[in-house]
Amino acid sequence: MAEQALLPAYLAVGTDEVKRDTAVSRLKDRLARTGMADFNLDERDMTREQDLDAILSSLNTYPMGADFRLVILEGCDRLAESVREALVTYLANPAETTCLLMTAGSLAKSTRLYKAVAKLGKQAIIDCGAKKGRDLPVLVQGMARHHGKTMGLDAAEELIARAGDNTRMLDNELKKLSEMVEALEICRADVERYVVRTAEVKPWDFLNAVSARDAARALELYRLQPPKTEMRLYALLCTRLRELICAKALDERGQGRELAATLGLQAWQVRNHLTWARKFSRAELEDALRSAVEVESALKGSRDSEVAFTQWVVKLAGRR
Repeated sequence: MAEQALLPAYLAVGTDEVKRDTAVSRLKDRLARTGMADFNLDERDMTREQDLDAILSSLNTYPMGADFRLVILEGCDRLAESVREALVTYLANPAETTCLLMTAGSLAKSTRLYKAVAKLGKQAIIDCGAKKGRDLPVLVQGMARHHGKTMGLDAAEELIARAGDNTRMLDNELKKLSEMVEALEICRADVERYVVRTAEVKPWDFLNAVSARDAARALELYRLQPPKTEMRLYALLCTRLRELICAKALDERGQGRELAATLGLQAWQVRNHLTWARKFSRAELEDALRSAVEVESALKGSRDSEVAFTQWVVKLAGRR
């Protein structure tokens, strides 16, 4: 099957570095298949000073022994005005035998450069926007498959919690894991064993551990929180308790599907609430919320606020 015809230019824009790297790799691989990549590839870092005349000359040079020439301009977020306008002018009448690929972490759609590329075709803009938090674990699972491994959702979430949400960092960690783990599947225990935590622990991870009644993990994540955050965690945990009480009541009435609408939240925000609520009795949840009054008093006026909060968390998260 014949390869799809190339457009004169592309813009890979977005903060997902792995997606941008993939766009670059695909075009470089296509050029490599001609066997003449050494003569027809020009890569430039536009975050450094570049000779504008040399760039335009490269764009208008005929390919040698191949049907196209590839010019890659990395880091086109903040180009000098002279360079930006020169590229806009070039794109109005681009060379037929050159493929220009520009990459940028961000570039407003209102800019003349963005519009000039977009006019070349629907495929000219390559969306490299970062996945939202709720979609990132699924993306990580797909990245693991590229390294010949499978990965459960819990393992993917643990990797994100430890390494952060930068896709390049995540891909590097997956590469190391794929080399260290002999089994086909990378499990959560593997991530905990081999990946050093460099990302700041988010309070939601702590809340989820308490909700899942995993006391050991809840205490581990609590110890990793910044100091003097007990009041904030307390407020968030009280809100979570109210959500779980609501989830419990709806579940008992067979109306669990109405939880998101009842709480005024998105479905993905409460996807585990019913499962968590079933780990508690109604009395346990109500008792935990009533005891929060005493915990609040300790947090506001006691030197042992950390102890009081820890005891409350253990009582709540511990299985009975």
